[in-house]
Amino acid sequence: MGHSIWQSMEQKGYSRRDFLQFSAAAATVAGLGKTGAAQVAKVFDQKEKPAVVWLHFQECTCCSESFIRASHPIVVDALLDVLSLNYSETLMAASGFQAEKCLTDTIEKNKGKYIVLVEGAVPLEADGVYCMIGGKTAESILQTVAKDAAAVVAWGSCASNGCVQAAKPNPTGATPIYKLVDKPVINVPGCPPIADVMMGVVTHLLVLGQIPALDSQGRPKEFYGRRVHDTCYRRPNYDAGLFVESFDDENARKGYCLYKMGCRGPVTQGYSKPETFKYPRGVVLNRDLS
Repeated sequence: MGHSIWQSMEQKGYSRRDFLQFSAAAATVAGLGKTGAAQVAKVFDQKEKPAVVWLHFQECTCCSESFIRASHPIVVDALLDVLSLNYSETLMAASGFQAEKCLTDTIEKNKGKYIVLVEGAVPLEADGVYCMIGGKTAESILQTVAKDAAAVVAWGSCASNGCVQAAKPNPTGATPIYKLVDKPVINVPGCPPIADVMMGVVTHLLVLGQIPALDSQGRPKEFYGRRVHDTCYRRPNYDAGLFVESFDDENARKGYCLYKMGCRGPVTQGYSKPETFKYPRGVVLNRDLS
């Protein structure tokens, strides 16, 4: 029997107060609101940490790099208390047969319970030869691992929509994950994506036992339900008709709206974080609490 999230945090020196503050923050990030803090704390206190398999295919690893180098505790410390990262080609110390055994054991012992994070697109041309791990194609690995997963998360733009690899002429046949997996895929686009979304998705899965509500592009509505334009600090200037006419002009120095310079904020659904929420030990995470 593995440790619960609270037990793991306690072993690292977190107080019960820290844990409750963290639970409240996780509830907020997941869109459960402050009233959901008690529900989240109960689950984090009792449930075993979910096993995670983190696959890497056609990508530059910027998603992982930005993730592990983030400065707030959700990523640097607490996230590893929430997740049991059993397999990751990039982050794990094991290699070769030992690494493959970690993957196989996780799938066999956690059927229907583990979470799959996929970073990168999957090449289909030339029988998948453009991305192979341990003599297996990316597609075959994906199908094997995703089959008995509780949830599949396409982490980053490459996995969500193909990104650069899928751009014309796309000689490798790079394909996003949702086109290959026969189950709902949670798309978390971004180059790189924002770590808070990961925390929100995982919290939602743990507490409610189901994937979050998704929009038409498979993205969590909680994080991609509003336009970047709606919470942009330049929005008042847009409403007042104050625009930058050329880069580095006087209007640019005044912080006027960049719409005329090509900003796509008015038509881009994205994650916004205008307010603040305090995490344990004085660290602050920006987040829209509405």
